[in-house]
Amino acid sequence: MEYKKEKAEETCRAWKESESSAAESVEKSIRKKFHKQLFSRFAKAVRDYQLIQEGDRIAVCISGGKDSMLMAKLFQELQKHRKVRFDLEFLVMDPGYLPENRRLIEENARMLGIPVRIFESEIFDAVYEIEKSPCYLCARMRRGHLYSQARDIGCSKIALGHHYDDVIETILMGMLYGGQIQTMMPKLYSTNFAEMELIRPMYYIRENDIKHWRDYNQLHFLQCACRFTENCAAGSPGGGNTSKRMEIKQLIAEMKKVNPFVEANIFKSVENVNLSTIIAYKEQGTRRHFLDFYSEKNLTERKEP
Repeated sequence: MEYKKEKAEETCRAWKESESSAAESVEKSIRKKFHKQLFSRFAKAVRDYQLIQEGDRIAVCISGGKDSMLMAKLFQELQKHRKVRFDLEFLVMDPGYLPENRRLIEENARMLGIPVRIFESEIFDAVYEIEKSPCYLCARMRRGHLYSQARDIGCSKIALGHHYDDVIETILMGMLYGGQIQTMMPKLYSTNFAEMELIRPMYYIRENDIKHWRDYNQLHFLQCACRFTENCAAGSPGGGNTSKRMEIKQLIAEMKKVNPFVEANIFKSVENVNLSTIIAYKEQGTRRHFLDFYSEKNLTERKEP
């Protein structure tokens, strides 16, 4: 009996040592091999967009995918080199995952040394029978639950793992499918949760670099955070129809063959908007049309000194 107990304790120690070694290896890859592609760009976005202030308590929202898991590790690394004091909470919402998918998230978090706080909701059940825009409704409900939980544990900000490729794809999706010019902002205040703010510190990080980091460390993450596509979540490829976002990915890839700078140009386009050449735009919810100012502008320009 004593022998079995000792063997169990030895196995447990070996298991914990293995997890510690895996976390250290992942952290070393962020500091060394992928420092320029990942950590430098993460820190640059935090600095450029002033995403973190002294005394912030940030809820790092983890879906279980490669992007949010990497974001959690980058936040941990940033905290070691911080110039301002800030606290982190690693928040996981289970909206109704299959048991094996939730288990994968928990195992990865433990192996990577991420102390996650998990809370449950029934969002998948609520939207599963919705035929019109279930993804839009699900996304809004998930965001609301994250804001609410983050506020309840004393956080003033939630951090999401959207990256550079998400940004440029969103710009094109808005133009081609939504008939509008808009972007995924690096930070914004919540309209429904007073004093709460959303930040996107992965703003400059390329998706291919995230994949390289994942594969280099032989990591396996949740691929889909949705019951509609959970057949690919556990690792089986090719589940479901091609999404609009995937169509945009493919379009950008084709354009890049002709113009290697197309991705950077899409990204920069929303930083270089010339309102003098825009037919109409919205400002704080108010629509403004160029004809509203056309005559006045013409008279001003024709007035002699």
